Amino acid sequence: MEHLAHLQEIYNSLPIEEALRQTADLFPGKVKFSSSVGQEDQVLTDIIARNKVGITVFTIDTGRLFNEVYDTLEKTQARYKIPIEVYFPQAEAVQQMVQDKGVNLFYDSVENRQSCCGVRKVEPLNRALQNTDVWITGLRADQNAHRQSVPMVEWLPDKKMYKINPLLHWSYDDILHYIKEKNVPYNPLHDKGFISIGCAPCTRAIEPGEDPRAGRWWWEASHKECGLHLVK
Repeated sequence: MEHLAHLQEIYNSLPIEEALRQTADLFPGKVKFSSSVGQEDQVLTDIIARNKVGITVFTIDTGRLFNEVYDTLEKTQARYKIPIEVYFPQAEAVQQMVQDKGVNLFYDSVENRQSCCGVRKVEPLNRALQNTDVWITGLRADQNAHRQSVPMVEWLPDKKMYKINPLLHWSYDDILHYIKEKNVPYNPLHDKGFISIGCAPCTRAIEPGEDPRAGRWWWEASHKECGLHLVK
């Protein structure tokens, strides 16, 4: 974690595009950005592609995504002409999970839901982040209570890498303004009340005034996290 203070200074003092560029220069070929193809992630993809920053973009296909996610992914690749790596869950692990607990096991208990997220999201993420020094995400502090305590730059001892959240202090209005100003392709479900979009059976539209992540796993009272961004 020798670069922690330096990275913190970079992201506290420089425009986001320059901060990302310096990060890529500091860790050549070792910086990856995980995109869920949501609005925040589309903003970061635009910044990375527009400024030709040497950061690898990847996404995770859980096998249960909305069709609109795939359409947005194709539009994004056509627009920016950059490769986006796609990682899938291990087929045997999915088969075993479904055989043991059913295809919609996540509705039965929080433990089952977390198990499903582990197989479909967390394991592919860990594979994607192998041989990576810096993990870039689109987390924002006002998405939920847990994320309000997340630092912009942190060291993850379990993964032995830096995690950087460049949009941490952006508001939702900031995101919408950037998308409109730069004409960034985005998922049309966002216009239908789907603010935070995950797997299709686990996501619903939210009502006015609801928490941005209230539509995720709405049937349970949890931290509204799948495990990708929970430090162990």
